[in-house]
Amino acid sequence: MNLSNFFAELKQRKLVQWTLAYVAAAFALLQGIDIVASRFGWPEQTMRFVIIALSVGLFVTLVLAWYHGERGAQRVTGTELLILALLLALGGGFLWRFAGAAREPGVRSTAGPVSPPAATAAAAIPEQSIAVLPFDNLSRDPDNAFFSSGIQDEILTRLAKIGALKVISRTSTQQYQSKPGNLSEIGKQLGVAHILEGSVQKAGNKVHINVQLIKAATDAHVWAEIYDRKLDDIFAVEGEVATAIAEALNAKVTGQEKQTITAKLTNNPEAYDAYLRGLALFRRSDDASIRNAQPFLEQAVRQDPGFATAWALLAHVHALQYFSDPDTAHQSAARAALEAALRLQPELAEVQLAQGYVQYYVEQDYEAAAARFEQLLGKWPNNADILQALGLIVRRLGRWDQARAYLDRAVALDPLSAGARASASEVRVLTRDFEGALRYADEELNIAPDTPDFIAAKALIYQQMGKLDQAEAVLNGLHPKAPDTLPIIAIASQARLKRNYAAAISQLEGLLQLVEASGKRGFTFSFLNSNLGDLRRLSGDATGAQVNYIRARDEFLIMLKAQPALPPGALDGARAGIYEGLATTYCGLGDRDAALQYAQRAVDLLPASKDAVGGLQGEVTRAMVQARFGDRDRAIPALERLLKMPSFLTPAFLRLDPDFDSLRGDPRFEKLCQEQK
Repeated sequence: MNLSNFFAELKQRKLVQWTLAYVAAAFALLQGIDIVASRFGWPEQTMRFVIIALSVGLFVTLVLAWYHGERGAQRVTGTELLILALLLALGGGFLWRFAGAAREPGVRSTAGPVSPPAATAAAAIPEQSIAVLPFDNLSRDPDNAFFSSGIQDEILTRLAKIGALKVISRTSTQQYQSKPGNLSEIGKQLGVAHILEGSVQKAGNKVHINVQLIKAATDAHVWAEIYDRKLDDIFAVEGEVATAIAEALNAKVTGQEKQTITAKLTNNPEAYDAYLRGLALFRRSDDASIRNAQPFLEQAVRQDPGFATAWALLAHVHALQYFSDPDTAHQSAARAALEAALRLQPELAEVQLAQGYVQYYVEQDYEAAAARFEQLLGKWPNNADILQALGLIVRRLGRWDQARAYLDRAVALDPLSAGARASASEVRVLTRDFEGALRYADEELNIAPDTPDFIAAKALIYQQMGKLDQAEAVLNGLHPKAPDTLPIIAIASQARLKRNYAAAISQLEGLLQLVEASGKRGFTFSFLNSNLGDLRRLSGDATGAQVNYIRARDEFLIMLKAQPALPPGALDGARAGIYEGLATTYCGLGDRDAALQYAQRAVDLLPASKDAVGGLQGEVTRAMVQARFGDRDRAIPALERLLKMPSFLTPAFLRLDPDFDSLRGDPRFEKLCQEQK
């Protein structure tokens, strides 16, 4: 068939007309579906499936056109229509599965999402997703920066309570400047389709707020509004903004959510001002800022005793301080502030959040805290802090699959938070998923490459795998300028496992000098001396080791006397940690009875049945003490059991750590060293 005959055939069989008619119908159908999908919030995958199905349909239509043109008729029978529909469904489904497999190579079914870190493929970004960037402070007084920060925070908080939206955590968004120029890249890094920018100008009793919602991929403005208010009329603005954004994104807001996001915190301008100052300090997260937040929150509740949200944040602040440094003053203050908040608004999400943290940090009632936070997720689905707290709590309850799932979800909502990834990495270390732990550790270091804790954590993973050369390469970049616990562990552990002690002794001596120069002692002082004692003992310096062990022992005993009294049966991780320190120190001093006594006290005080993390660590310490004194019949069965449970103990440590040398040659122990978990 020559070319002219071919065109004649096309004309006779009306392929051009069929093609044009099909394309026109398909275009109209797509337009209609796009409108309906946008209105009802259908997932983006729906449109992809329709496009694929229509593409298959075009091919089938051309085949039918050619066939009917050959017969001289252009009528399609009912049977052919049924065949066409089946082919569209089967072909579209096949292509959809094929395309999905191509998009997600190697994805496995797990308890939680296996997601990439910061950069998210555009196709995976949900349309109803948003990040609230820091607001510009346009006030002449730079002290008013807290006010713009507070307005931004409250808008983000309200948006995070809308279940139909994906809202990125403040921890991640605060890493950007106000009104950056590269919104498309920021959208990809955060995994969102929309960015909210804003500015706040406070002058006297007047406040000018300018907010704009922008499509990240195109830089197109979706919505914008200006709010000019007086301070005594500012309290409803955050709710108005959140409601307008939800409407602009076609996000369905339930009646309960609407009521929640439009609720006023207080009607007292002075109380609101003090609350925002306290909130701004609290969000910095360091110990000093949290302490400094306390008087502003106390001022807020004095100005307005009915300010439930301020009472709740005050309870949270006291609970955090108690967790860092237990004392009865913060314990009582946390409970009192929480009781005030519960009397005022027991169903308020912020009040229930504070209740969960008091149960977690102060009461150490992990079951109650987990139940509280799980219930709260229904009201606050985009709160990455709740998800991270849940992950940390349920692992203490031994619910490891849930812990991984919660922490992975926290990472998805807080993609630039190295801390969330550190928690996700640690839970994988405990369950001996070292490849997963390394993946998160690398992501931590991509975000904060010079952080000593993250460098040390990655080295420790390699050590637990027995890959000491890789651990050494990582530790070459570790230059701690402060005596933090994790770098001390990594440095001492590498020296022990490689049995090369001189450099580590010198490095730890330098850190000990920093502690002594600061005039502070406590746990870090004792921990450093205990590790130095171990390294000196192993290097053959018995006299130097004795000095370090005695200094560690004496400080641990001082700390033990200073611990506050707790109710009978209460979990006491701080005291259990001191008991473990005393057990290893007396072990170094050669006092078998004292070492075993303190190790057993740690296990009794914090049993694994009530704390699967801290309790099992106590059992590991006890087994190590038994091994050091050559008690094979107790140590080896204990180690065998512990290797079957989530902990930091691994076969590689048993093979390499000199603390277990007395067990070598026993077939039972040698078998444990070779097991791959």
